Amino acid sequence: MSKVKTMSEALDLIQDGAVVATTGFVHWALPDEVFKAVEDRFLETGHPANLECVFTGSAGLNGTGYDRWGHKGLIGKVIAGHIGLTPNIPALINANECQAYNYPLGVIAELFRCSIQGRKGLMTKVGLRTFVDPRLEGGKMNAVTTEDLVKVVEFDGEEWLYYPTPKFDIAIIRATTADKDGNLSLEHESGRLDPKNVAMAVRAAGGKVIAQVKYISDTKLPAASVEVPGYFVDAVVESKEPEKYHRMTTNVFFDKKYCGMIDAPVDALKPLPLNVRKVIARRCAMELTPASLVNLGIGIPELVATVAGEEGFAQEMTLTSEDGIVGGMPGSGDLFGAGLNSSATVTMPEIFDIYNGGNLDLAVLGLAEVNQKGDNNVGKFGPKIPGCGGFINISQSTPKVVFCGAFTAGGSKYEIGNGELHIVQEGKAKKFVKEVQQVTYSGEYGASVGQKVLYVTERAVFELTKDGLMLIEKAPGVDLQKDILDQMEFTPIISPDLKEMDARIFREEKMGLTIG
Repeated sequence: MSKVKTMSEALDLIQDGAVVATTGFVHWALPDEVFKAVEDRFLETGHPANLECVFTGSAGLNGTGYDRWGHKGLIGKVIAGHIGLTPNIPALINANECQAYNYPLGVIAELFRCSIQGRKGLMTKVGLRTFVDPRLEGGKMNAVTTEDLVKVVEFDGEEWLYYPTPKFDIAIIRATTADKDGNLSLEHESGRLDPKNVAMAVRAAGGKVIAQVKYISDTKLPAASVEVPGYFVDAVVESKEPEKYHRMTTNVFFDKKYCGMIDAPVDALKPLPLNVRKVIARRCAMELTPASLVNLGIGIPELVATVAGEEGFAQEMTLTSEDGIVGGMPGSGDLFGAGLNSSATVTMPEIFDIYNGGNLDLAVLGLAEVNQKGDNNVGKFGPKIPGCGGFINISQSTPKVVFCGAFTAGGSKYEIGNGELHIVQEGKAKKFVKEVQQVTYSGEYGASVGQKVLYVTERAVFELTKDGLMLIEKAPGVDLQKDILDQMEFTPIISPDLKEMDARIFREEKMGLTIG
């Protein structure tokens, strides 16, 4: 019997109160036509209602994916890694109109495997002493979320966190092509991501799997091309408007470069202008080493790859992204999660195996709020609650981490050139504060396990020590007291060997930087 169904037949599988697992990393692997159809049915009939939604990254972007489901009554609970790109979901959470938990993205990817293996939960050190730890917040995101799902357990004399495996009812996934037996291939997708794991997890729990595809093949797909076996799929729906609902990004319907079919010329990349973002990225690039495996976070960290390209050593390292891209140049903005000229793609759970195992040589991640202990908050800013994403997995497990960002926020102006930095106008908000709003990274934990951690800004570089943050470098041209210490809510340890940052960072021309 053919598994190709109408959209209405597929939606009939989704009952009120269902625990729904979905794919989607921004637009990558986003089954947006199904998301829209669920929204339309809910607005017309009030069903399906009270769904419990489990997902890794922000599935959708400003009006697509989960942004469509931001209606009171449609969602009853969220367990997610990142929600910052779908603003209707944070709005729902802030209004206390659903329960919500924020877990590390890699933990959710692993919970799918726990379901496949029949394991009741995941025991891991990921999240210890961060806001996910129940001794802090337990990952709870609002006042109506009261149950401590995450527990602290002791095993073999050590502390661990225990995350229970959800009992899934429905999977909504995306692929490129399906045959009538439900076998799925991913030839036009940006990578392998996690549709197979999500499908297998839900079927292992006794649930049903819905797959949105671009094409239906009249013949059986070659076994070598199948990513998700048809056994694990219950309903295949063909997109009726793929250019609307089966896109790679907001601006790209399909491009061979983003699914590894062709390489892109790297000399087409424009050099970065000399501004504060480039200054920070240059200082971070100085921490790279040859033949290293690296993860770059979103925002300023992405620019480290561009600097490496400008300086001519990008090929000497291997970059990765959380959705499984290995090698090449990672995308930025709504292309985050895609890659150009990648060497390979692995599944999302496999890339987090690498991260969780401490196999990265370096991670360059964002910096938003830092306190004297070295705690870093990147997941909560008043009503803005983007979530931690893969930040905790990566920052907590990597032996060497560089957090980077501007020293202050909101209206800073600078003069940069001739090897110096001058502050023309100070930012309105301090980033080095007495108390962070959320502990997304624990400095105490990092120091206790011997991590090498730097905090890089345009005017100062700090290092994590067992006694807290130590200032180890300042930019040429800045005043230590006025431009650094007076702009902090605490006094850091000041290295007795305080150095100036490399003057080449603050010049227009290439640095002539080499690594190794």
